Amino acid sequence: MTGVTLTELSSRAREIFRLVVEGYIASGQPVGSKTLAGSTGINLSPASIRSVLQELQDAGLLAAPHTSAGRMPTDVGLRLFVDGIMQVAEPSASDRAQIERGLAGGGTIEAAIAAASLALSELSAGAGVVMVPRREPRLREVSFVPLGVERALVVLVDEDGGIDNRVIQMPGLSGPAALEDAGNYLTARMMGRTLAEAAALTLSEIAGGRSALDAASAALVERGLAVWSRDAAQRPVLVVRGQANLLDEAALSDIERVRQLLDQLENTEAIANVLDAAREAQSARIFIGSENRLFALSGSAVIASPWRDDGGKVVGVVGVIGPTRLNYARVVPMVDLTAQTLSKIIGQDGFSRK
Repeated sequence: MTGVTLTELSSRAREIFRLVVEGYIASGQPVGSKTLAGSTGINLSPASIRSVLQELQDAGLLAAPHTSAGRMPTDVGLRLFVDGIMQVAEPSASDRAQIERGLAGGGTIEAAIAAASLALSELSAGAGVVMVPRREPRLREVSFVPLGVERALVVLVDEDGGIDNRVIQMPGLSGPAALEDAGNYLTARMMGRTLAEAAALTLSEIAGGRSALDAASAALVERGLAVWSRDAAQRPVLVVRGQANLLDEAALSDIERVRQLLDQLENTEAIANVLDAAREAQSARIFIGSENRLFALSGSAVIASPWRDDGGKVVGVVGVIGPTRLNYARVVPMVDLTAQTLSKIIGQDGFSRK
């Protein structure tokens, strides 16, 4: 990785570097010396421009994908541009209106999140993605079903009729009576509560000897709660819209890269890990290409910003995923605005938490 800074570049090198990056972002294609020679303010011959381009390439800021195809920025060059040259403005009036209009319809939080990801995908020409706060349904019933030697299926039913199940290892040789006792006990304490609320009550009773369960049934309850809690914490929930935007004319010339990116978007846990890195940020964070292991091969970028509930707690992340030639100056403020708008409306009366 190069250690070159903007202050080490001459004024003409900085200007040519800026024009190459902006030209690449606009077209998705490498920028050649003839194109640069026709740019306003560049009073250099094509030969002199080629000399500067070579210097920038030697510094690791530009790359030449083909012998005579011009230059394009490297991931390092894009990072230098984003951090040192790019000017981020407020979202345009039309961008702001589209985002706020899409989120102003009321309804459920899930509907607002879907609208946010759709608006971002339409405006950015990338894929809009929102990490959804983990839903905690109110529970209705739990049962344990034997599956053979020392294994049981734990079935959980929520108040909306949703069914979830897990296979757990049974301690010792717990028989049907222990399974029935464990199910009845959990059902009585889970009914009308979230998993977190029921687990806190149940584990407190067991630890304090107030559960009226024998050792085998108590062990089943503890094991079932542990499996469910761990699984819920590790299961990312994402809403992604606009994958088709990634198949634009420029992308079709590098279809293998696009295929890799589309495959990566199917890996929700890996995408959630990338977005999770933006949870503590005060505004949008930018991850470019090889800066993140997941997107190193596909040459993609992520712009992500956290959004909060009405108490100020970070509950999710909203962002855009696309090629490294995303229009960062335009997309960054859009992502920040979407995060701020989501944060604002979540606590309003027009949105249901169901």
